[in-house]
Amino acid sequence: MKKKYVVTLTEQERGALRALISSGKGAARKLSHARILLKADSSAGGPGWADAAISAGVDVGTATAERVRKRFVEEGLEAALTPRPSSRQRPRKLDGDGEAHLIALTCSESPAGHARWTLRLLADGMVALEYVDSLSYQTVRRVLKKTSSSLG
Repeated sequence: MKKKYVVTLTEQERGALRALISSGKGAARKLSHARILLKADSSAGGPGWADAAISAGVDVGTATAERVRKRFVEEGLEAALTPRPSSRQRPRKLDGDGEAHLIALTCSESPAGHARWTLRLLADGMVALEYVDSLSYQTVRRVLKKTSSSLG
């Protein structure tokens, strides 16, 4: 089967990849992607391995070899070596107003039967007071860690 994305490296690119690998310094993903590109090189000086051989030789999945070749052809050498930034963004559970309510709740009297507020009690209290629909105790921890006031 003919490859849709054929990697042809220039001498300069090949030298840069070899220097990157021989230095051994860099992220593991970047080094393995450099190895993939060197093995997939179909130019005159390159081995031109198939994806199955690359996956066995570099110890990566076949799909990884395909993705690296595709990214190199479409976006260039630097894009093939570096991972894409995450596009995942989550909205904040507590804005400034919610953080103020949380701090006020923390400074208030602890619930009956408890000597002091715990992170889980604070999270449950914020939900019970309907400031938020759900809240993790880790979010409470992060917010309280940002405050410089002594709560003890």
